[in-house]
Amino acid sequence: MNFRPLHDRVVVRRIESDTKTAGGIIIPDTAQEKPQQGEVIAVGAGARDSKGEIIAPDVKAGDKVLFGKWSGTEVKIDGEDLLIMKESDIMGVLA
Repeated sequence: MNFRPLHDRVVVRRIESDTKTAGGIIIPDTAQEKPQQGEVIAVGAGARDSKGEIIAPDVKAGDKVLFGKWSGTEVKIDGEDLLIMKESDIMGVLA
């Protein structure tokens, strides 16, 4: 991928959720909600504080993260649907 996010921006690929319920019922695409989990693909250098110093980001490429339902901007890069969001939109890293 030839894309580098700026400042405190993060590029995330959504992780697809299951299409079946625990009882075995298949959920059609039109009824599924967009997943709120993803994998970090690229991370910017970090935000600047009031003194102009760069604050390093807490996430790195490869981290599995949780983010808000309406977080980020959907973009298509190299034919792949991705999200670009601020690091502050990420709620946490999955272990």
